[in-house]
Amino acid sequence: MDTIEKYRRYVSTGFLKKVQPIVIDRAEGATVWDEKGRPFLDLFSGISVVNAGHGNREVIEAAAAQMRRLVHCNSYLYHNKPTADFAEALASIMPSPELHVSFFGSSGAEAIEGALRVAKQFTGRTELVALDMSFHGRTVGTLSITGNWARKKKGGPYLPGVAFAAAPYPYRSPFGPDPDAVAGACVADVERVIEAHTSGNVAAFIAEPVMGEGGIIVPPEGYFERVKEVLDRRGILFICDEVQSGFGRTGKMLAIEHYGVVPDIVVTAKGIADGFPLSAFTMREEIARAFTPGDHLSTFGGNPVSCAAALANLAYMKREGLAEKAAAQGERLRASLGKLADRHEGIGEVRGLGLMFGVELVSDRAKKTPDAAGAAAVQDRLLEAGFIVGLGGFHGNVLRVQPPLVISDDELDRAVSALDRALADAR
Repeated sequence: MDTIEKYRRYVSTGFLKKVQPIVIDRAEGATVWDEKGRPFLDLFSGISVVNAGHGNREVIEAAAAQMRRLVHCNSYLYHNKPTADFAEALASIMPSPELHVSFFGSSGAEAIEGALRVAKQFTGRTELVALDMSFHGRTVGTLSITGNWARKKKGGPYLPGVAFAAAPYPYRSPFGPDPDAVAGACVADVERVIEAHTSGNVAAFIAEPVMGEGGIIVPPEGYFERVKEVLDRRGILFICDEVQSGFGRTGKMLAIEHYGVVPDIVVTAKGIADGFPLSAFTMREEIARAFTPGDHLSTFGGNPVSCAAALANLAYMKREGLAEKAAAQGERLRASLGKLADRHEGIGEVRGLGLMFGVELVSDRAKKTPDAAGAAAVQDRLLEAGFIVGLGGFHGNVLRVQPPLVISDDELDRAVSALDRALADAR
């Protein structure tokens, strides 16, 4: 029985429309190989995880060395050096030195859950405000603050006390296409939702600085700055979900840096350890003190091996300037994808920051009709040609280009050329 057949028989995958019909055997840098030795250029990074590249030797060697010393001790009941060292390093990339206390988990959803809990305990409040089209995880708590019915269907009832405000999405905004007008209207909507759809007991507002699963939605300039003013007037915390956008992905170590705003809690995962399971929420010391004995814990959170890998990963990213590299390559990619949009009527919009780009496909550009089938066809053609891209968006019509940050200019050029051909073939 081959691997694909074993998956069909023994691995639960019914939650996916399709499992890609390749068996990945090994990977290095921005390339993965299947078991037949066929190479694929990975433009999705395992959903924005291997930012420092597949098989980064420095990360692997750090993890291997730690494995030979200690694989597991609960990192909260006992002290260990890798966890302490990485907590210090993680504090160094936060947008303010006040954000220096971290709780470690194993997944993004776990960290979001913890951030919600500490926000409630610190404020003494129970309600939350999130955004339409957002995505924060697949647990009951994180789905409760996810603004996408397709991710939530048949999973309720969800947590009470959650209200949703309009997504700052100029391309499809009911407030028109002007970014400044959209920013102003969406900030006003946050205020309206707080006043009209809560009981005035809001603990936190949670948002992604770039909405990944929502379709790589980049909020307009000024949006977060003005939202923070609304929150501060009411004593509401801002939880910034950097699970997908963090660790150099957008051309800054954290995407919120593009907006010049300091959140109250920052949640990180995915690219944090280049493939090793780890997550964190980082906060001010007075917020962290809201946890009292018995309130929280994680069996595997802050695992010494994952923290050793994360420490090596962060050191590598800083030394190699991967965030700065992503910023420069992102501008180059923006220009290349823009030229494709000029040639292909099926591209409604190209948007992104750094190496986190979305290509939204439409069947009618004037009406902005979402083309999910066309996007899936383009993804299939790219896979046939040896390129892996993601697919997402509220309507399932956005190609997601999020390659490892070690990708070369030549590899990006080949990817754009392949996308050009795939768009033509799919039409």
